[in-house]
Amino acid sequence: MQTTLTDAEARDLRALVAQMIPASTTYKVPGADDDLIFTDILRSLERDTDDVRAALKHLATMSGGSFAGLPADRRAEVAATFKDQGGAPLFALNRVVLLCYYRDDRVMRSLGQEPRSPFPKGHVVEQGDWSLLDPVKKRAPIYRKVP
Repeated sequence: MQTTLTDAEARDLRALVAQMIPASTTYKVPGADDDLIFTDILRSLERDTDDVRAALKHLATMSGGSFAGLPADRRAEVAATFKDQGGAPLFALNRVVLLCYYRDDRVMRSLGQEPRSPFPKGHVVEQGDWSLLDPVKKRAPIYRKVP
């Protein structure tokens, strides 16, 4: 297993993540293709490298070559189709992209969150309606008891 992407794969990936999460001036957040976020994505592929490589291969086939080399309007069309056809490899890629995007300090600040790990301070979680669990509590066990 190769742990890094080729230059062509990285260019296509960068163009794809820019389609997935574009920068927003309204919310003052970078896109997933931002240098810091994209570097984090490349570092975080690890066990998903093969799936990402498979997704990028499928994307290149759909693009007729280089996805990054397509005009912007055609890139958006191919990305929309790819969203429907990407399957498990695209799911793995989505997971990595979202993980990296939402651990960026600028993104967390835009959501009104302090950019820090949850511990040792913790986070306040609003209490929900615990009565919603009553049907589950009343249900018969769905497991087999071991003697």
